[in-house]
Amino acid sequence: MKEKLVYGLIYILSLLPFWCLYLISDFLYLLIFKIFGYRKRVVYENLRNSFPEKNEDEIHAIAKKFYRYFPDLLVESIKMASITAKEVRERIELLNPEEVYRHINAGKSVIGVTAHYCNWELAIHSLSLMMDTPELIIYKPLNNKVFNTVHNKIRTRFGATMVPMKQILRHIVKLKNQPHISMFVSDQTPTYQDSDYFMEFLNQETLVFTGTERIARLTKNPVIYCEIRRKAKRGYYFCKFTTLVENPDAYPEHEITHIQNQFTEQIIREEPAYWLWSHRRWKRKRRN
Repeated sequence: MKEKLVYGLIYILSLLPFWCLYLISDFLYLLIFKIFGYRKRVVYENLRNSFPEKNEDEIHAIAKKFYRYFPDLLVESIKMASITAKEVRERIELLNPEEVYRHINAGKSVIGVTAHYCNWELAIHSLSLMMDTPELIIYKPLNNKVFNTVHNKIRTRFGATMVPMKQILRHIVKLKNQPHISMFVSDQTPTYQDSDYFMEFLNQETLVFTGTERIARLTKNPVIYCEIRRKAKRGYYFCKFTTLVENPDAYPEHEITHIQNQFTEQIIREEPAYWLWSHRRWKRKRRN
């Protein structure tokens, strides 16, 4: 019952046109940045630790730009509940889908990787519309079951299948004879039970997921990065696909994990404001 109520409220709000949602975003910017300072300590701490070479004016400029974009991301994510296929195709340009089809047409499945950068929710819809083969979205379930159910309902509108991390092998086995794409959001924070591997990421020792590498090695499938960038016009994006790994067996242990995280770091360093700085990414520390 709660799920239906929450979804209903989000759906009604999503029916507002983009221009109206962006007016709401402008108001939210004033609230979360100027008045309440939503997670300001976390954002500034993350930025200072990630970019020790930058002075306070530069850190503040990135933070302000992040807070200006963050409410846009919120209202755009709400819009995903009712956005049409035509609007999805208009708002995110796929620069080179042939890079994905190259592997699919060769009879291989694809391990897709992206990050919490720009509008990854819009990219999920876009990939669903692009693919003629099954699309699995690998996710870490939210603690709040109501929002977890609502998010999954929105994300599967165009045919994607949401798969909890711990069930990925079961689904891949079911599709072993059918080329498909499995999408991972690689920059989430694992628990100590999910991973014990640390690496340098944005100038900090970081606990990272190794699931993408494990699945790639097990299935011998290529790893492709889905790089999402924001265009100059508000609410418009493009996506570029890059094959990071052709043959997983050719790489030593943990190298694939390093490659995908270093690629993410490079994207963040080029335009840092569009990453999710309010997330407590470095709350896990190495245990003795």
